[in-house]
Amino acid sequence: MKTLKEKFFKLLDKVIIVSIIAISISGFLLYKFQTAQKPIFAKVPEYHFYMVGQNSVDPFWKEIKMGAMDAAKYYNVALEFNAPKFNNIQEELKYLEIAIFSKVDGIITHVANNEEFVNLIEEAYKEGIPVITVENDAKDSKRQAFIGTNSFHLGEEAAKLLAKATKGKANIAIIVSNDYQLDSVNQNLKINGFLDAIKNYPEMKVVRVYTSKLGTLSAEEITQSIISGKDKINAIYVTDSVDTIGTAQVVVDFNKVGEITVVGYGDTPDILRYIEKGVIYGTVMSDPYKIGYESVKAMVEFKKKNTVSTFVDIGVNVITKENVNEYFKRIQSLD
Repeated sequence: MKTLKEKFFKLLDKVIIVSIIAISISGFLLYKFQTAQKPIFAKVPEYHFYMVGQNSVDPFWKEIKMGAMDAAKYYNVALEFNAPKFNNIQEELKYLEIAIFSKVDGIITHVANNEEFVNLIEEAYKEGIPVITVENDAKDSKRQAFIGTNSFHLGEEAAKLLAKATKGKANIAIIVSNDYQLDSVNQNLKINGFLDAIKNYPEMKVVRVYTSKLGTLSAEEITQSIISGKDKINAIYVTDSVDTIGTAQVVVDFNKVGEITVVGYGDTPDILRYIEKGVIYGTVMSDPYKIGYESVKAMVEFKKKNTVSTFVDIGVNVITKENVNEYFKRIQSLD
């Protein structure tokens, strides 16, 4: 018969074993809990930025948003993006007012050539909220920086593209948009850059410069007059994406594909299809993803150092039949 002492030690052994098992289970459960709850303890964003786009459906602005969101993740920033579904200045102004009222840490915004934008940027400045403009600039405002493309360089690249397409021999018409939402200064820079570049091609000359005032319809009417005119124009440079589509459509309708070379602006699905089919030789444009990324990067730099370059030139993208499929893939990735 076991002694009382033996029974005590046997019971103690069982207690120790049970305790070890309990401790092991508790440790495992605690580890699983911490792992499962990890997102709750994620790092708190350092800043809260607010971005206002021109619209939410254009692939150009979808790419700007994507670049901005990727930069926000990298720099640990909370980024709010808002834009009207279609171009609407009053809605953009409303979003700017909301951003100022919310006292965010920084505002990144598209601006139109409109004094109300300048006034709101002034208001944000008084509230201590830095503003960075993207794609279009408001250089007479108190914005801290502009992120976009040098319009003069855009014009130069368009001229080089047209020279390549026509082998340096062309009678050229330029169609410039006078849309109230666009910056007339930038449009003039595009023309000046274009004119400066074709000086290197003695057999290229600009015959006429037309101004489109009503979007696609006006561009169609202008292109019709070019085709039926006596100036023997065989090349058209278009500075706006909407007008580029209108011009291309008329070239198709009048069976002038191959006779009139079109160089335009933009990367909308319609424009890419026209490039693929050879209706448009090519387009030049800003790099939207880079605009978005660099705008957030610049705002973070300003918040940390209280200084930033006043102009960040993100360069020019050139789209032709040779690389158009890459842009189709980029647009598909946005959906």
